[in-house]
Amino acid sequence: MRGFLRQSAFIPAFLALATGLAALPHAVHAQGAPPPPAVTVSPPVAKKITEWDEYTGRFEAAETVEVRARVAGFIDKVNFQDGQNVKKGDLLYSLDKRPYAIAVDAAKAEVSKAKAAIAFNESEVARVEPLIKTGSATARDAEQRKANLQQAVAQVDAANAAQKNAELNLEWTEVRAPGSGRISNTKVNAGNLVAGGSTGATLLTTIVSIDPIRFVFDASEADYLRYSRLSASGERASSRTAANPVRVKLADESSWDRAGKMDFVDNQVNTHSGTIRGRAIFDNKDGFLTPGTFGRLRLYGGETDALLVPDGSIVADQATKTVLTVGPEDKVVGKPVVLGPIIDGLRVIRSGLLPTDNVIISGLANPFVRQGVKVVPNMGEIKSAAIPAK
Repeated sequence: MRGFLRQSAFIPAFLALATGLAALPHAVHAQGAPPPPAVTVSPPVAKKITEWDEYTGRFEAAETVEVRARVAGFIDKVNFQDGQNVKKGDLLYSLDKRPYAIAVDAAKAEVSKAKAAIAFNESEVARVEPLIKTGSATARDAEQRKANLQQAVAQVDAANAAQKNAELNLEWTEVRAPGSGRISNTKVNAGNLVAGGSTGATLLTTIVSIDPIRFVFDASEADYLRYSRLSASGERASSRTAANPVRVKLADESSWDRAGKMDFVDNQVNTHSGTIRGRAIFDNKDGFLTPGTFGRLRLYGGETDALLVPDGSIVADQATKTVLTVGPEDKVVGKPVVLGPIIDGLRVIRSGLLPTDNVIISGLANPFVRQGVKVVPNMGEIKSAAIPAK
């Protein structure tokens, strides 16, 4: 009897378990697989753009001069304030003039002495002519006196040259600015003896020109080849022969307000770095731009028809950049692309994308959106994300 009761209690439990197991496949079937993720797509923006290629570089002075004395002597006075702007011809240093003034006086005395010798020899030549007629003097005596006169004339010329040299040395005791610009600090003070001349002269200070000022940068060999081909096709003039426009901004600036122009491209590519040196020139009337200052430069790269997409539509796979699109059967297709600069807040695609491709512009944050996965595309529109740069 007790065995029968235990079996009667087990039967309802068994039936309930069997019923649950039978219903499980229906529950799984009702829940089903997750639906395809939804994304927003749009064809890339196709329009003609003005390309500006960006480079990093620094400003440098158009002229840099090391100021040295041409004659030796003691510094009497320093006639400028460290760091001030100077003009060409401004007096910078005064050297002790006295030794050179004495040298000028001595040279003048030599000139007077040489002129007196001319007067004496002229009289000797005049005196010998009647003596020849009377036989009191020979032709040899006349020739000797004429030679003495010519030697005296040459001595006057030499004395005049020595006087000019002495006067020039006296003038060089005033060291003047060879050009306009901003002067550095003085390297010597009053009372110091400085060496002069063409070799071994003491460095007194330096002057760098301020207006105009140059900006020097290095471009890659690939960019150089691209510019050369654009020039060959007539799409963009070479910066070797044309003053192509450039713009620059400093490290703390957000807009490209400083306009300049190209004025030099080097004659060879650096074999070690694979780059070529370029140079632009800028007006700097207010003297704000200082040699050595870091900046970013934009160089006019010509006008071209381009495709643009949002930067967020580009995914990186190590060194490869890929744009995800929706292809046939609404499946995600990745297209490797070559990127260009950002124009109006959108990324220029140089190659790898077609105008008819449907680029995924929204929904990439979903981890299920990846290559080969089926999605539900909704048409959208690519809009500029920034105001065009000035």
